[in-house]
Amino acid sequence: MRILQLSSDWKWTGPAEPMVVLTRALRARGHGVELVCPPPPPEANRSLWEEARARGVEPVAALERGRSALRPGDGAVVTRLRRWLHDDADGAPFDVVHCWHGRDHVLAARALRRLRGRPPRRGLQRAGSPAIVRSLASAEPVAAWPWNRWLLGPACDGLICVSRSAREAQRPLRGGRPIAAVPGAVEAERLRSGRDPQGDRRERTAMRTRLGIAAGAPVIGVVARIQRHRRFDLLLEAMQRLIRARPDARLVLIGRGTHAETVAAEPARRMGLSAHVVFAGYRVADYAALLRCLDVFCFLVPGSDGSCRALLEAATVGLPLVGTRRGAIAEIIRDGETGELVDEDPEHLARAWLRLIEDPARRRALGEAAARDARRRFTPEGLAASVEALYAEAMRTQRR
Repeated sequence: MRILQLSSDWKWTGPAEPMVVLTRALRARGHGVELVCPPPPPEANRSLWEEARARGVEPVAALERGRSALRPGDGAVVTRLRRWLHDDADGAPFDVVHCWHGRDHVLAARALRRLRGRPPRRGLQRAGSPAIVRSLASAEPVAAWPWNRWLLGPACDGLICVSRSAREAQRPLRGGRPIAAVPGAVEAERLRSGRDPQGDRRERTAMRTRLGIAAGAPVIGVVARIQRHRRFDLLLEAMQRLIRARPDARLVLIGRGTHAETVAAEPARRMGLSAHVVFAGYRVADYAALLRCLDVFCFLVPGSDGSCRALLEAATVGLPLVGTRRGAIAEIIRDGETGELVDEDPEHLARAWLRLIEDPARRRALGEAAARDARRRFTPEGLAASVEALYAEAMRTQRR
């Protein structure tokens, strides 16, 4: 297949990494896959453009930066996109355009309206109109407004959801059109230490020393953008209860956020948790090493990437998992096998942490099971195979 991955967001966040992982995996399966995305602004720190290039996915063209679905001047963008979709340097049209955001989806839908119904290009046996596929990052039901019914209905030949529950929630918008539940994936080699067990222990001790954590202290880790809706209030209330039984326990918060001070730092001080909560910030180079120094991983609320990539990464490195039943979390964690699912209650959460902290053998068994499960269910190869099947179904539907 010839596939165009299309993104209107320049940022390295949310669906950006899954798109690059999918592109690499589809290429490994023999497909021709190209990327079109916006270049970053001059002041950007990390961007989709640069991260994709670093992983061997060179963008073939630039799309203007923007978030609104409809903007003045979009007619020229649609015209240029139509040429990308229908033709490229070697004259081969694309079979699929895969969209990841509302704006790029609208632009692609407008471009395809101009293509569909055109006669086949000279020398080709099929019309040059690709199927349009959309990845929906959110697990929440989409409101059945007329705009959404059009965009996720007739304007979409195939819809990819992050979980089975999300698929069922969006199914009424599809009108019988192809829809699939496709879990996320992790490139495991990017998280491996490459060390022997003794080296891993030295790395773990060194990382904890840098964080100001004693070598034997039980450590619970959270990776999440620090935002109000991510339930940092629940985390801190559970930690307040946990230290009554285990005053040596530490909670490591990995991530950043515009409102980090008011959402987490100031409440932690007010609750007397300053010595027990470590703000590790946003990490890149030593992110995997930081994950490997944890004892338990906790994930409460999906962010902009509904596939819960951080949870998949924690499973991949062999951490026991604790999470709520929100979105894809309940389908990632196998309750009692790879971790524990808990109610959104501080007492329940604290008890789950304490059970794992005080039972090293069970903690180790759950972590090993989580790693095996991740190697089986959350691989780039599995992701590509599932998406490839949806592409094929979407192409059949579009041609009918």
